[in-house]
Amino acid sequence: MGNICSISLPTDRIVSSFWDGATEHANYLRKLPENLVELGTACERLRELRNDVKRMVDIAEREQMHPLDQVQGWVSRVEILETQVTQLIGDGTEEVEKKCLGGCCPRHCRTRYKLGKRVARKLKEVDILMSQRPSDVVAERLPSSRLGERPSEATIGMNSRIGKVWSSLHQEQVGIIGLYGLGGVGKTTLLTQINNAFTKRTHDFDFVIWATVSKNVNLENIQDDIWKKIGFCDDKWKSKSRDEKATSIWRVLSEKRYVLLLDDLWERLNLSDVGVPFQNKKNKIVFTTRSEEVCAQMEVDKKIKVECLTWTESWELFRMKLGEDTLDFHPQIPELAQAVAQECCGLPLVLTTMGRGMACKKTPEEWKYAIKVLQSSASKFPDYKMSKLSLINRWICEGFLDEFDDREGAKNQGHNVIGTLIHACLLEECDVDYELKLHDVIRDMALWIACETGKEQDKFLVKAGSTLTEAPEVAEWMGQKRISLMGNQIEKLTGSPKCPNLSTLFLADNNLKMISDSFFQFMPSLRGISNLVSLQYLNLSQTNIKELPIELKNLDKLKCLMLFRMPQLSSIPEQLISSLSMLQVIFMINCGISDGVVLKDSLLSDDNEALVEELESLKYLHDLGVTITNASAFKRLLSSDKLRSHMSGLSLQNFNGSSSLNLTSLSNVQRLLSLYVSNCGSLEDLEIDWAGKERKHYHSLVYVRIERCLRLKDLTWLVFAPNLRTLEIHDCDQMQEVIDSGKCAESSIFWNALPFIYLNTIYVCDCPLLKKLPLSANSDKGNRIVIKGQNKWWKEVEWEDEATKMFFFHVSYLLQNKGLQ
Repeated sequence: MGNICSISLPTDRIVSSFWDGATEHANYLRKLPENLVELGTACERLRELRNDVKRMVDIAEREQMHPLDQVQGWVSRVEILETQVTQLIGDGTEEVEKKCLGGCCPRHCRTRYKLGKRVARKLKEVDILMSQRPSDVVAERLPSSRLGERPSEATIGMNSRIGKVWSSLHQEQVGIIGLYGLGGVGKTTLLTQINNAFTKRTHDFDFVIWATVSKNVNLENIQDDIWKKIGFCDDKWKSKSRDEKATSIWRVLSEKRYVLLLDDLWERLNLSDVGVPFQNKKNKIVFTTRSEEVCAQMEVDKKIKVECLTWTESWELFRMKLGEDTLDFHPQIPELAQAVAQECCGLPLVLTTMGRGMACKKTPEEWKYAIKVLQSSASKFPDYKMSKLSLINRWICEGFLDEFDDREGAKNQGHNVIGTLIHACLLEECDVDYELKLHDVIRDMALWIACETGKEQDKFLVKAGSTLTEAPEVAEWMGQKRISLMGNQIEKLTGSPKCPNLSTLFLADNNLKMISDSFFQFMPSLRGISNLVSLQYLNLSQTNIKELPIELKNLDKLKCLMLFRMPQLSSIPEQLISSLSMLQVIFMINCGISDGVVLKDSLLSDDNEALVEELESLKYLHDLGVTITNASAFKRLLSSDKLRSHMSGLSLQNFNGSSSLNLTSLSNVQRLLSLYVSNCGSLEDLEIDWAGKERKHYHSLVYVRIERCLRLKDLTWLVFAPNLRTLEIHDCDQMQEVIDSGKCAESSIFWNALPFIYLNTIYVCDCPLLKKLPLSANSDKGNRIVIKGQNKWWKEVEWEDEATKMFFFHVSYLLQNKGLQ
């Protein structure tokens, strides 16, 4: 029996084990209703605990802490379990209701058993998660990224710009700062330097945030840039909607001090859409834009124009990018390099690009070629200025302004377009606000777009300001639609170039003396100056043409005739002006004023009443500038309601034989913008009726030029021209003061220095006795005044006091030795 093994188990243990198992399984069926209630209660407690943990996480995130992985995992497991329990309770409740209806078949028992078992297991899972509840530490603080230095290269000329922005950031009344300027002028570089300055200087801000906006605005990208600084761009953040992100950003920034740097705005950005709170100016926002208009839309407290570099700064930057090795490689390169740098117009981006591009060019020939390419593409017209009205007239004749049927509406549309271009830094206002100029780089870009990327039929040939003495070869004219030869020394136009598509030709500011009869023979589409078929715009201003041919009377479609500053012009045939039946604009100011010019028997002769009569016959006239040479024609001109209502410019010249000229009636010319008085050798006084109960005013007058009036002593009548902007006085030997205070006192007129609150420019040339200007130390407040005069005259000016002298000395010093322009 030794090989027999016996096992003895207590009977009570076997029975107990069997009974416990049977009881557990029985409870799955019997206690299902109770367990469902218990599961729901336990799950609710777990949900409350989860909410407490999530609240702690949210608070930690506001403090820029990152949730622990185990905490995020626990919350995730709880949320999954909640979903399962909800579904299970729903299934169990339905099963209990079936039992109440008497269902007790074996199939139902098996279903109820399985449900009961699942409920029991979920109760255990809830208990386990309850026991695994995170401690009070739910997050950790990571290394701070509130301040981050952005990559940047060495810069030139930035210190003063940074200082200007930095000082503005510390002004209590400044919250939003707009940096605007041309593309490539260094706005982004400046903003980068401001960002990096915060990493090196002491300040009180919690966050310095950089976000790039760009033309196609994506709010979520901006929100992500911001959240990278104030939170954590994890999957949880990325899954949020835009509104949820805005709420999160708002919640954090509302409790902090911050600086928000926004690069490259093209339009207004709604900060609340992003989630940026801006209830007070303790927080700061700085943005860059090409458009001054965006500064207005963003309601900035301070706008700062980012200007081009000075020549010294430009050369230093170009030289740095070029490298000394290249500069020293050949003795001719330094001078050639300066020529290239000058073509970059002070734009850092262009200087940097050109400097790097030329760094490998080691021969003078390569540099000379680069200069030729730059100059030929630029076709520069240095410092060329144009009046707003002249530009608008050109646009009208080109058909660019067609929103309105009437000319007044088109002019208003033109002024609106000009304003938009100025705000976008594509046009610049000159010293006087009725003149404009175009930045060289912008002009180059426009020409490149027009010439290189335009449609085949819209070709441009631009050689303005290229010092040409002869017109381009006839072959170059072929196929062109618009040609500009302005600002050269061309004396004659010969040949018969074939230009079937040519619509516009600019010849102003040349030494033109002769145009052959056959020159326009093959230009049927020309609008700028053409054959007799379709001419609409003719501008011969600033040329030396002596006579206008009578054949021009056949230009029956001409709308605009510009004859401005033609000192050699001695003859305009009679019946020529009146034959131009469609004429809307005629501007003939300062014609035939050069010494030695003998006016022939024509509309420009001494008795030019015939000119006034022909002007009156123009049915569609809307804008008039005219030269008058005698008192009777002047009287006739002002007696015409039609001419008086459309006159914007008037030149009075060669009024001899009389010591005075009464200007009182000019106050009735409501649109008069500019007045010229010249070559009136016997004129001693420009009179007005001082004694009238209602003194006349010249509210529209903005420009006055007095020239070669040798006996004229003062211009006291100007006290009634409150909107004057520019005053020029040339060659007036006896002129002693602009405003005679004695005359004012005699006429009971209260006089205070500078009644002209808009005056911004005074020119004085060859007026040796003119010692007093209508200025005081308070004159320049709110309106910068530029005084241009010769050095000798400047030293002899008598100022109201020393303070006034010193105040204007710094404004005008640089102009003293330059004379007048």
